[in-house]
Amino acid sequence: MSTLKKCCCVCTISVIACWSYISSSQEPVGLGTPVTEEQLAEFDLIAEPDGGGFPSGSGTARQGKAVYEARCAACHALNGEGVSGNTVIVGGDMNSEGTPLRTVGSYWPYASTVFDFVRRAMPADAPKSLSDEEVYQVVAYVLFLNGIVGEDEILNAETLPNVEMPNADGFIDRSHIL
Repeated sequence: MSTLKKCCCVCTISVIACWSYISSSQEPVGLGTPVTEEQLAEFDLIAEPDGGGFPSGSGTARQGKAVYEARCAACHALNGEGVSGNTVIVGGDMNSEGTPLRTVGSYWPYASTVFDFVRRAMPADAPKSLSDEEVYQVVAYVLFLNGIVGEDEILNAETLPNVEMPNADGFIDRSHIL
């Protein structure tokens, strides 16, 4: 038997023995801390394309500009051009001959996706720190920068799901493919 095969056999046996020992142990693992009901409620922030899950509040791009400049421009630059390839949020073309630039305006199929992402993950250095009003305002501003909504168009739980995104018909949902 070659040295490589012997090594693989020994490693496999070691892993199985270790797993058997760990799984037969009655002691709790003890990692992390229990989640409170209040903390769990903060995870239920899904804003769906049909309008479900949106909080109260509203905002316009005009209002969102100040919030964006204070909380978003450090990474996304003043006009959404980004400070690196991964932070560009304006422009792009999914039909380009080269690798397409995936931005809010060129790639995302639903405005609710933008809202949900901003609400959960932005700003990157302080996720979930924006109020619901600020999220509506920032999303309105980002959509405005992409030419999707007007500067004074009010976005809220009723109007935001009706925003037509440029790539809504071009997006291919592959989430069901493993």
